[in-house]
Amino acid sequence: MSKIEKASSTFKEGFSCSQAVFSTFAKELEADENAMLKLSDAFGGGMRMALTCGAVTGAFMVIGLKYGRASADDLEAKQKTSDLVKEFVKKFEERHKSIACKELLGCDISTEEGLQYAKESNLTGTICPKLVADAVEILEEILQ
Repeated sequence: MSKIEKASSTFKEGFSCSQAVFSTFAKELEADENAMLKLSDAFGGGMRMALTCGAVTGAFMVIGLKYGRASADDLEAKQKTSDLVKEFVKKFEERHKSIACKELLGCDISTEEGLQYAKESNLTGTICPKLVADAVEILEEILQ
């Protein structure tokens, strides 16, 4: 199963976009998948406030876990992480014009009205799967 298929399957199971993206890289990052699912849970739905898309924050966590610094003076790791985050955002925005959940969905799911509209319009079934797949695809491109 490809990473895109794994992330898509995880999302279809009912996990959030951030969880689907982040946990997909557990094996590659030699990390505990359950811990990754728990850690990334709060980032779904644009951090529950329709802010930065969860697929994007999940990707940021992958980048951070792979290349982030664990020492304050590791400026090379800090720069690499920063560069990869910027490259990810550039590629994601080329495809979707934004990284903001409310812009990607066309509604603010942090409000009752927006959440109702998203449910009635099946936005998490039509838009979000593509965002998850694209986030994983972009990660695979830039992490090589």
